[in-house]
Amino acid sequence: MAAPELDLQAVARLARLALSPQEEQTLRPQLAGILAYMEKLQALDVSHVEPTAHAIPMTNVARPDAARPSLSTAEALRNAPAQNGSLFMVPKIVE
Repeated sequence: MAAPELDLQAVARLARLALSPQEEQTLRPQLAGILAYMEKLQALDVSHVEPTAHAIPMTNVARPDAARPSLSTAEALRNAPAQNGSLFMVPKIVE
């Protein structure tokens, strides 16, 4: 899309921006430059490039899951202000 075809007011309205005439004069060439650069990018042949989610390979740095001992039900409920069997009792907040 070339700069003369660009409806800056429509773009501003979609972005929920109220632009002054001075802001329009400043933003119009900037947005035209961005669109010109996008046209250059669209001209590139990327058919041999595999789609990725990240620009660089990412590895999971979290530790692997491992089963380990946890609190027993009695220990978990020991400080509960109210309980019903093996359940925590909480005030009803939705009617």
